Amino acid sequence: MPSPQQARAQASAITSAKPGPETELSPTAQLRALFDRPRLSPGQRRIAQYLIEHITEAAFLSITDLADRVGVSQPSVTRFASAVGFSGYPALREKLQSITLGTRSGGGAGPDEEHRGNELQAAVDAEIENLENLRRDLADTDRVIEVGRALSASTPLTVLGLRISVSLAEYFAYAARRIHPDVRLVTLGGSVAYDALLQSREAGGTWVLAFSMPRHAQETLTAVRVARSAGLKVALITDLALGPLVDEADVTFATGTGSRLVFDSYAAPGVMCAALLQAMTDADPERTQARLEDYEQVADEHHFFLRD
Repeated sequence: MPSPQQARAQASAITSAKPGPETELSPTAQLRALFDRPRLSPGQRRIAQYLIEHITEAAFLSITDLADRVGVSQPSVTRFASAVGFSGYPALREKLQSITLGTRSGGGAGPDEEHRGNELQAAVDAEIENLENLRRDLADTDRVIEVGRALSASTPLTVLGLRISVSLAEYFAYAARRIHPDVRLVTLGGSVAYDALLQSREAGGTWVLAFSMPRHAQETLTAVRVARSAGLKVALITDLALGPLVDEADVTFATGTGSRLVFDSYAAPGVMCAALLQAMTDADPERTQARLEDYEQVADEHHFFLRD
């Protein structure tokens, strides 16, 4: 009888699907597409990042208020609107309002409803919204499938997570080792990370999966740049839509994190991890099945787990 992991590997293969015309992209995805301009200045990137992170509130700000919030001049906001394809700030604000009002009309909890619960319930509500946004982003599965195949084919596969991102990296690496013959986990920065990344490339590795959750570590950016300079490609799971980390990655999966409590929560990034793991199992089903069977034999022989 197959183990639960074997059964899920057989039954949960990801199918390729493009989003239909009725599929609504998440606000974050819509704004990423809207602001995807390679020549935005650092100041313009700050404006874009602020709008992405505060879309519901920022969509109704005056140009003066937005400039004050971001810490730029009003002409800078006007130039930003022009740089992303609008005649001026009023036209950009109208577009932002259509995005946020469209999201509100989709059945999500409004501000009054959200505040009926306590602070812990509000934190859960925020994570539910993150998961709903991720669900919309995953309407097109092709990118996940493609990256899963690339990660599966990279031997060794390096998984990088520093500081607060260690927990997600450890989870991914632990699971990936069940289905991949050589997974190398890097959780220390500096020269230790450099050595591991260079050795991975010398051993034939082609990809690194990197995690960067807030607060984003400078050493993560440095390690990603080292990986790229060594010839490794980088897939990034983060909450960022723009910025230097995203610029350095070959592919980015941007997922929201829960920030209502003292420490962030990672429901959506955790699901993103599981989706990439599923794509890796689909990429080489014969290897997956053989490795899972071998692992179950060892687990039974050495009594790894309690009998339920």
